[in-house]
Amino acid sequence: MINKVGIVGCGQMGSGIVQVTAAAGFSVVANEATDELLDKGISAIEKRLDKAIEKGKMDAAAKAKLLANISRTVELEEMKDCDLIIEAITEDIVAKKEVFKDLDKICKKETIFASNTSSIPIGDLAAVTGRRDRFVGLHFFNPVPVMKLVEVVRTLDTSEECFKAAFEFAGKVGKAPVSAKDTPGFIVNVLLIPYLLDAIRQYENGLATREDIDNAMMLGCGHPMGPLTLTDFIGLDTTLFIADIFFDEFKDHHYAAPPLLRRMVAAGYLGKKSGRGFYDYRK
Repeated sequence: MINKVGIVGCGQMGSGIVQVTAAAGFSVVANEATDELLDKGISAIEKRLDKAIEKGKMDAAAKAKLLANISRTVELEEMKDCDLIIEAITEDIVAKKEVFKDLDKICKKETIFASNTSSIPIGDLAAVTGRRDRFVGLHFFNPVPVMKLVEVVRTLDTSEECFKAAFEFAGKVGKAPVSAKDTPGFIVNVLLIPYLLDAIRQYENGLATREDIDNAMMLGCGHPMGPLTLTDFIGLDTTLFIADIFFDEFKDHHYAAPPLLRRMVAAGYLGKKSGRGFYDYRK
């Protein structure tokens, strides 16, 4: 039974997972490396809740109840009695492995471990722990409070009991879970990344303007957002990072990053988060 949930990482993804988990009534322990980062993450949650109140989707009492379900810590030791821990730190396999090594020594043996990684094989992370049967992927999508999908990823060692508990948890926090194999990119990104890379490649080749490429895919295919705008939203650095992982794994040219993408990342054009990507957000 999952009652208490620990979230390691309270950035853009982590704070969203904290929010939806607390909103579902779970006791949540939010962890970050520093108090400053924790404050930033909780502040982001509060701002989203205030916007919901302004729009009449929530009242002050519901906000207070949600926030009361969240406790904060910079110490992993304070997560020792959690029933489920979801890691949502940066996409760095070395850093993720270190977190899980530490948690494996701290947490009770029944605790389920999960990673929110979008590209790293879950089995590679589980291998550094002594609980490979109690390890899954729980891949949420950005922005977490809005996006309904969660990919629940089963490794070769994940037990049926663990998988069912994780799948049911995703439903309880208001998401629509789907089951995915433990391969890089799971379902969504293994299909999405080649599409984004092809759009960048065609823009680089001069097929059309960025606006026309985006409008063509929105108006011609019914997509809510064009591929270049979507890449800006995801982050050009994140897109490049995932593409390189996929190419190393599959050796397929569809996952080869276009030179333009590498040049833009090297120049600091990371998308919306940096103020400039394929579009300029500084105005």
